[in-house]
Amino acid sequence: MANNASAKKRIRQAEKKRISNKYYHKTMRNAIRDIKSLEDKKAAEDALPKVVSLIDRVAKRNIIHKNKASNLKSSVAKSVASIK
Repeated sequence: MANNASAKKRIRQAEKKRISNKYYHKTMRNAIRDIKSLEDKKAAEDALPKVVSLIDRVAKRNIIHKNKASNLKSSVAKSVASIK
């Protein structure tokens, strides 16, 4: 256990950050799951910019790596394009 005030504060800050990061990461994953499960091409195309924006925001916050964000965006776009 932490011994001094600064170490205790770092633990509190890290926990807050962990919870916040978990929220954004989970929200992004749910959005990706939802858009990939859509059957309607028009709805998927309308949702695509929102999902891409969400992925970019998560990458900007360093919750995921920028290359992973790029791969996810590509995967989502491919999924939307393949809907008939």
